[in-house]
Amino acid sequence: MTILIVAIISLISILAFNNPRLITRLQFNPYRVVHYREYHRFLTHGLIHADWMHLIINMMVLFFFGTAVESYFHQMAEAGMIRWPEIHYLILLVGSMAIATLTTLKKYRNEPGYNSVGASGAVSAFIFTSIFFNPWQTLLLYFIPIPGIIFGIAYLIYSHIMSRRASDHINHDAHFLGAVAGFIYPAIIAPSLIGYFFQQLLNP
Repeated sequence: MTILIVAIISLISILAFNNPRLITRLQFNPYRVVHYREYHRFLTHGLIHADWMHLIINMMVLFFFGTAVESYFHQMAEAGMIRWPEIHYLILLVGSMAIATLTTLKKYRNEPGYNSVGASGAVSAFIFTSIFFNPWQTLLLYFIPIPGIIFGIAYLIYSHIMSRRASDHINHDAHFLGAVAGFIYPAIIAPSLIGYFFQQLLNP
């Protein structure tokens, strides 16, 4: 599933690099969502990226964490906690893409010149779903090993601070909301996992 998703997003992103019209049709433009009811943009923004670096980083991270989450969902299915793990995978992907845009929608709904692209919100969701299942896994940040739960807390704080500053061209709101969505999704579909999370957290 993850490989297929990475392939689809990569293909559409590459096609869009030299097709401004396609970018215009797919990018998240809050103004057009609100005033023209172009609701497809809640999802299609995640299919295109600003440049090669943006695409490569997102797809590499999605591959590694998407594969891990895929495995976790299959384990849940084998344990009888959920049915159709692939459906839950797609709900997480699509749902986090849409949820990641909500703050952006509120902030820029009356600014026709604001646009946002990239699957970063969904990628953040998969990272945080993985952290939920294994909070003490080692993540590499600039080749520095960091426990997943520590990385997660720092990531949320950083995203919140940078969102308030709005000093760069990165949609930190999308990162934050996507991360939160990814973290709580397992607990929503299987509330018994809340106890499992704290058990893992207290036993590093």
